[in-house]
Formats: sequence, C-alpha cells, structure tokens
Amino acid sequence: MGSKLYVGGLPYSATDSQLTSLFAAHGTVESARIIADKFTGQSRGFGFVEMSTREEAEAAISALNGSQMDGRTLTVNEARPQEPRFGGGKRFDGGKRRSRF
Repeated sequence: MGSKLYVGGLPYSATDSQLTSLFAAHGTVESARIIADKFTGQSRGFGFVEMSTREEAEAAISALNGSQMDGRTLTVNEARPQEPRFGGGKRFDGGKRRSRF
C-alpha cells in the first residue's frame, strides 16, 4: 500500500502535472492533486501526492522537504487523516423555524 504526502508552500501557479513530475524523480506517483479554492478556483498553495510505496514516500520527503519550487520553500511530510468536521450549517433547533414574536 502507498503513502499519502502533504505538500505545502506550493507556488500558486503550480499545476498537478508539475507536482507529478517533481515527485516522479523519487518513485511511482499514484496521484497528485493541488487543492483549489472552491469559489475562485485558485490554488490554495498546498496539495497531496500519493506514492506507490512507503519507501518511495520516505525518499521523496527526504529529498524535497525544504527544497525550493519557483522561489517558495516546500514542506513535505506524511499526510494526517482528515479531521471530522462539525457544523456545516445544520440547524440546532430540529429544522423548525420559530417565530421571534
């Protein structure tokens, strides 16, 4: 099973294919995705790369963490599982509208 990596400090102009190329030098890239703002579509400056083996992921972390891409310093480490989100606009009154009068 592969390893998912977090990549921070990406230039806002970076593309998924550039990210794939950068990590391909260190092993087989299963997927590479830059996270974009859902309203504007602009890069948020970070992304995720999935490498095919843990050894390749560790090699990529060693080689790329602290390196430069278009003048920006990259942060590369193992991705943590996403935290559960709360809220989401749910109503706490059972969905009933209540009159203020």
